[in-house]
Amino acid sequence: CVQPSVPPVPNYKLSMSIPEWLQAIQTYMKMLQYNHTGTQFFEIRKTRPLSGLMETAKEMTRESLPIKCLEAVILGIYLTNGQPSVERFPISFKTHFSGNYFHHVVLGIYCNGRYGSLGMSRRSDLMDKPLTYRTLSDLIFEFEESYKKYLHSVKKVKIGLYVPHEPHSFQPIEWKQLVLNVSKMMRTEVRKELEKFARDMRMKILKPSSAHSPTKERSRGKSLSPHRRQASPQRRACRRDKS
Repeated sequence: CVQPSVPPVPNYKLSMSIPEWLQAIQTYMKMLQYNHTGTQFFEIRKTRPLSGLMETAKEMTRESLPIKCLEAVILGIYLTNGQPSVERFPISFKTHFSGNYFHHVVLGIYCNGRYGSLGMSRRSDLMDKPLTYRTLSDLIFEFEESYKKYLHSVKKVKIGLYVPHEPHSFQPIEWKQLVLNVSKMMRTEVRKELEKFARDMRMKILKPSSAHSPTKERSRGKSLSPHRRQASPQRRACRRDKS
């Protein structure tokens, strides 16, 4: 019988521009295909150190199995490591459709004053976005517009911190440094919060979930540690990614 072909892992070439390199990574992820089976092939525990998650990403490249949104974020981080001009950070969405809530996550990208994203979804316009958005809020509002096409209303947006380029780092990814309850906010207010956060990120003055500003929403009003608070949504992260 014919063995299924294993897509080659993309290699960065000096002749490539960053947008071309990101496109090569996204093309590779699309070749792995979206996992429609209902079984998740790789366990991603969000609280694991970055080094452990990078081992899982290596495994993804070896196994070449279909992936979902959370796995795509980890794989995107792994493949963009070693490109210091490319900053990576998680963007999570909670949406509402037909009486149900859905969770989805993509990898936000910031490079040379522009924003874009990498990711995987059932919907082609809810994963990668070109590196052309001047502000973080422009990128987020673009996702919101895409969601509208599928009659999903965005309830919450969570933005994490830049992920270090050190693949052996023992620190976990900060998944939700900023939580915006966008369905209860004016668009101007959302933009203001996102732009302040983006500016702080670029200046690298934010530290993982240490101090909670009033704009952030505490999970269920309890003051849990960041690691325990992060653990709860991970099981649902892509389970209901109808996006």
